[in-house]
Amino acid sequence: MAPEPNLPGDVPEIDDDPEAYVGLGQEAAEERAREQGWSTVRALPPGAMITMEYAVGRINFEVKDGVVARCWQG
Repeated sequence: MAPEPNLPGDVPEIDDDPEAYVGLGQEAAEERAREQGWSTVRALPPGAMITMEYAVGRINFEVKDGVVARCWQG
């Protein structure tokens, strides 16, 4: 059986600015994101192919050479 999706309103909004992660090392960014309450932290290489579904509580990092180059939620 597939897990139930997180729908908007199921998880409280996280008051965190994704831009604040740009320039941090991957490990430091992941640790900070978990401390801020993100339920899913996803690190991706530049140009990775990903699905476009929005997941409440997820933060995404594009990591180049061990440093967060881009960050977005969902």
